[in-house]
Amino acid sequence: GSYLTDDFTVLLQAPPAITQVVRDEIARAEVDEQGRRGVPHFPREAFYDGEQDVHALLTGRPVVSLHRMAVTGATEDEGPLGDLTSAPADTPTLGTQDLSELGKAIQAARSRGGKASALTPLVRRIQRWRDMGLRVLLAARADSQAERLVTLLRHREVECRAKLGPFDPTLLDTPGEPVLVVKGSLSRGVVAPTEGWVFVTEEEVFGHRAKRRARRAESSSLQQPFLEDLRALSPGDLVVHVDHGIGKYLGLLHRQIGTTTVDLIAVEYAGGDKLYLPVYRLNQIQKHTAAEGKQKLDRLGGQTFARTKSRVRANVRKMADELLQLYAQRQALSVLPLSEPDDEYRAFEATFPFEETRDQAVAIDDVMRDLSSERPMDRLVCGDVGFGKTEVAIRAAFRAASQSRQVAVLCPTTVLAQQHLLSFRSRLEGYGIDVRGLSRFQSKKEQGEVLRGLRTGFVDVVIGTHRLLSKDVHFKALGLLVVDEEQRFGVAHKERVKQLKQSVDVLSLSATPIPRTLQMAVSGLRDISLIGTAPMDRRAIRTIVTRPDERVLREAIQRELSRGGQVFFVYNRVEGLYERAARLQELLPEARIAVAHGQMAEASLERTMLDFVEGRYDVLASTSIIESGIDIPRANTIIIDRADMFGLAQLYQLRGRVGRSRERAYCYLVVPPLNAITDEARARVEAIEQHTELGSGFHIASLDLELRGSGDLLGAEQSGNVASVGFDLFRQMLEDAVHELRGEPVVHDLEPELSFDVEALLPEEYIADIGVRLSFYKRLASAGDEQDVAELAVEMQDRFGPPPEAARRLVHLMRQKTELRRMRVLGCEANARLVVLHLADDHRLDTQGLVRMVQERPRVFQVSPDMRLTRKATDKDGWKDGIDALETLLQEVGPLRQG
Repeated sequence: GSYLTDDFTVLLQAPPAITQVVRDEIARAEVDEQGRRGVPHFPREAFYDGEQDVHALLTGRPVVSLHRMAVTGATEDEGPLGDLTSAPADTPTLGTQDLSELGKAIQAARSRGGKASALTPLVRRIQRWRDMGLRVLLAARADSQAERLVTLLRHREVECRAKLGPFDPTLLDTPGEPVLVVKGSLSRGVVAPTEGWVFVTEEEVFGHRAKRRARRAESSSLQQPFLEDLRALSPGDLVVHVDHGIGKYLGLLHRQIGTTTVDLIAVEYAGGDKLYLPVYRLNQIQKHTAAEGKQKLDRLGGQTFARTKSRVRANVRKMADELLQLYAQRQALSVLPLSEPDDEYRAFEATFPFEETRDQAVAIDDVMRDLSSERPMDRLVCGDVGFGKTEVAIRAAFRAASQSRQVAVLCPTTVLAQQHLLSFRSRLEGYGIDVRGLSRFQSKKEQGEVLRGLRTGFVDVVIGTHRLLSKDVHFKALGLLVVDEEQRFGVAHKERVKQLKQSVDVLSLSATPIPRTLQMAVSGLRDISLIGTAPMDRRAIRTIVTRPDERVLREAIQRELSRGGQVFFVYNRVEGLYERAARLQELLPEARIAVAHGQMAEASLERTMLDFVEGRYDVLASTSIIESGIDIPRANTIIIDRADMFGLAQLYQLRGRVGRSRERAYCYLVVPPLNAITDEARARVEAIEQHTELGSGFHIASLDLELRGSGDLLGAEQSGNVASVGFDLFRQMLEDAVHELRGEPVVHDLEPELSFDVEALLPEEYIADIGVRLSFYKRLASAGDEQDVAELAVEMQDRFGPPPEAARRLVHLMRQKTELRRMRVLGCEANARLVVLHLADDHRLDTQGLVRMVQERPRVFQVSPDMRLTRKATDKDGWKDGIDALETLLQEVGPLRQG
């Protein structure tokens, strides 16, 4: 009661149910307390009020009780709420009716099929309510849903308009007005005849949508993890420089140069040579992500790295040439395009139980545009598991099947096929679309029925493994092929997929993320849609590092099972796995536990995984072979035993098996006492403990996955090339190759050399963590324009407070650097007396304009034969430092900038 003010009012919804919940919770706490006897713990009373305490707290307070049925006298259970909820003689009865029957009628009409039939029950009800003089309002949770409702009703000649601002209660007092769609959230619709109004929710019209929190800002930094790769950099780690190659990072140094303090990165090369790199050029290096093992350092100024670059450049050009030819061949083919999305499709997309993320909406639009084109679609949709790729495929399947084209969905494993079967059926049932599965787990008779249905056209959508590629599978009118995780199929199966792909629309899905910048680089070679943003209501996984403790494990598993969930238990040695599973069974006799590992027969392993997916087991004890593409929304706790034996990237992947739904997910990292493990393992455990929340070290580990994604997209050989020269340089080479093959000019960004008389850095007192400082240095150095710099400045202020003067100057300088880059300036020297710009031969300033400027003010401006533009200070300028001086010059030459 300490959280409540003195004048609170109590609102009780269904008091008997509240009484039961209170009693159940107290009983559970008592059982839990008995299990802790002999172990120090806080008493139950420290956390829970008893029934009498609750009663005393509420006595004498204003109480409003809500009952679905009329209540007379005392409630049926005196309990802790007892006499507080007895009904007085003047209890008002509102006479409201809910609209559950309307929802059922719409669903039944939708199941019967027909273009206009689904909303007929709603249209008729609206007419009846308006005849009764009732004000009709529809509540939609989002602007997009409100607009869909208005469009659908207007097409059925219902006078309707949307009011999307804050809800105004006076709208209820204007009968006879058109049907109004308002933005808001109601748990269910209601008719209130005595009040003169009706509220219908979008759930009654489109089916139930998942609850979600408000949309959060989608961070661009999450979409560019390669800019974060220096956050986990430690002295001794390898880095790769775009010009000098692989070196060893020695640390971030504070150095006095003249009268100014600067931050420099020290990198050691073969022979002990050192490179000192100013922080404003940090975009030229990245952490080296090659495979484990001894890596030779390059020689500073040597030819080794130049030869490596030359080899990779030739490889990349060859690959780009092949991709471009394939793309051109595909462009020459044609298919019968699907007709544009209609009202039936709009109503179907409105039944998606979540709000689309920005990336997902773009991917859906891309696919819909492809399906309306005469050119056959060949699009790759990339994104992590649970990010919404399946919904993109389902909408494409709906459009194809609605227009009498058959759809085949090809998966690498039976488990994945079964998951897709459940997802497609749950979304497409009720629309007259027949969805079937085809796998080796079916009997010959069942397989025969599906094959006949495909031949005759009775089966609209078929989902299966490579069984779909067999010669006895024939389609009546295949229109769309969806291929999930194509890179996991064998060579022979890939050849058969190639044959199927000819003259049909193809949508490929991949759960291995690829970098957004790589997507842009290959945009002219392959159609790619990238879903890099998690669903709106995805919550951070709570990660707990714990020592081996059976009570903790039992409580963790019991908590998950009590909310209807499932649990992964991971131990990476087969020999100890069965022993641990048996011990878990002793601790939790009621739990259904299965064991899975890579040494099992393939059919047996798939059957076990399938049973877990379908909820026949509560706990899956397995090695780290947990299927990477698997998505089990009910599994929201993972326990990783001996977490100290795993690398960060492995832990990131394993932890990603949970947290796929709106439930809070838990990851328990079980490690031995620190004095029982080696120094190396202890360092790993400490790293794990430091990186337990979303982002940070786990975010860095995702770089390994993105590099793997680059290999899956462009071929295994390219993974090695990315590792050899670094991702940034590889991407640049790929872009160059594409431009060259298309006969377009190749222009590289310049990195201006900066020399200033002023301290511009991020002080240690402002950002203490050296990794975070390095990360911000790199992101600022890599900023593409003023907007990027401004966003980073806002992020810094949000995280660390108002920046000190040195940090403000750095932000200002990085903004100026983006402008110098655009003007193609090789270098800039500036102080409070003069500023000198060294212009490249292909600079972007109007040369005649420059000459005029020098002629008009010869004492202020000078241009030397080697294209150095000098601007001297005048009495009017009042420059404090070089940054002021450069700002003045940039404003003066701004009108002369071209292109």
